[in-house]
Amino acid sequence: MSFDFNQVGIQLPLGWKTIKLGDVAEVNAESVKKSNEPNEIWYIDISSVSSGEMENPKRLKYSDAPSRARRRLKNNDIIISTVRPNLRQYAILENVGENWVASTGFCVVSVHDPETAWYLYSVITSDIFTDHLVRVADGGTYPTFNPREIENAIIPWPDSYSLKKINHIVKVFEKKISLNTEINQTLESIAQAIFKSWFIDYEPVRAKMAVLNAGGTFKDAEHAAIRVISGIDDTGLSELKEKKTDVFRELTKVAAMFPSTMQESDLGNIPEGWAISEIGREVTVVGGATPSTRNSEFWDGGSVNWATPKDLSNIKEKILIETERKITEEGLKRISSGLLPANTVLMSSRAPVGYLAIAKVPLAINQGFIAMVCDKILPPEFVVQWCGFQMDEIKQRASGTTFAEISKKSFSPIPVIVPSHELIEKYTNHVKLIYSRIEDNIYESRILSQLKESILPKLLSGEIELMRGN
Repeated sequence: MSFDFNQVGIQLPLGWKTIKLGDVAEVNAESVKKSNEPNEIWYIDISSVSSGEMENPKRLKYSDAPSRARRRLKNNDIIISTVRPNLRQYAILENVGENWVASTGFCVVSVHDPETAWYLYSVITSDIFTDHLVRVADGGTYPTFNPREIENAIIPWPDSYSLKKINHIVKVFEKKISLNTEINQTLESIAQAIFKSWFIDYEPVRAKMAVLNAGGTFKDAEHAAIRVISGIDDTGLSELKEKKTDVFRELTKVAAMFPSTMQESDLGNIPEGWAISEIGREVTVVGGATPSTRNSEFWDGGSVNWATPKDLSNIKEKILIETERKITEEGLKRISSGLLPANTVLMSSRAPVGYLAIAKVPLAINQGFIAMVCDKILPPEFVVQWCGFQMDEIKQRASGTTFAEISKKSFSPIPVIVPSHELIEKYTNHVKLIYSRIEDNIYESRILSQLKESILPKLLSGEIELMRGN
């Protein structure tokens, strides 16, 4: 049976009614046909879409595109994955170019009136509607719902004034959430670029060496390192030195922490004075477990965060603030690694190897992780980036016939280059601010999402009444 709001038991506000969704939108209206196949397409697959977010479409020759690349798209279309609706893979499309095409794994909802798109989006992606799609989805591993479930849905329809207002409200919420995600992606890229420059490519060290090898002075070498660290040219640095003395002085201190020579090692040339260690010596490596799911004492009413790799698969940033499932204190006793502290670095060790995040809350983990408690010199902001840049090496050490898995025994000996303590501290102080901003944005987006989700039911119940102007 299709979704029917009349069965929900909520009386609509005066002037509202219920309609069939298919009366105000078309479902899967346009498809690529043999007679109109384009030479090139911009393709959107299910894997590139999450809750309200979408990666840039992939440019493909249509002859090379997957056979499921059939759904034509246009502005204000709403796409929602028909496969595993509990994963909430949906988005609303703006700035659609020519020959944008989506997978047939999507249900494409094309609104008749663009001014209703965000309202319909809020209905289709609401908890109550998603719960219905989850219930009616058929199949085992990949439960799928029929697009007719959306087309035939009976939904609430506001009066024209309320419709316009709600459409605007939802759009504002979604835009802010999307902006936070974009900001976080930029911040993560900055943190990654700093780590790569300082600890992978040794750019400040090489900048000093290049000047000294060319016969320059040590002062010139320091200045070259400052240029690399700041990304500012000589003119900009002169202005910075004059107008923001404290900032320039701090750059000078950081530059002085990098050596000006390299030393030979088993890992090739590395900066003079830096040490080679093993990751298992620099962090405490632990695994996890799953308390028996047959024992309700371990689960019912649990308040202890308990992570599985699925929790990391659903996040956009390398920050974990909450887990989907909770265990009780009794359940926690069944996990030898116990409750791990906040700022533990998590890496999925199988199915697949390589999901990464810094846990910002104390938590326990299941057996699908290698956890790194940063209780020595290397901070979590360093370790999570190090893991990302060493992922090829990590995956090469994984083994298994059914699926690849890396054990603590195989992971712990991986070599890690340890810079000077003062440079690590300076890096930490700088990058910690970046991750703190990312965390703040995640919490803000979460609050906005919850608030947005609560608005529609309150409007439907009359708890919130939209004020009309004069």
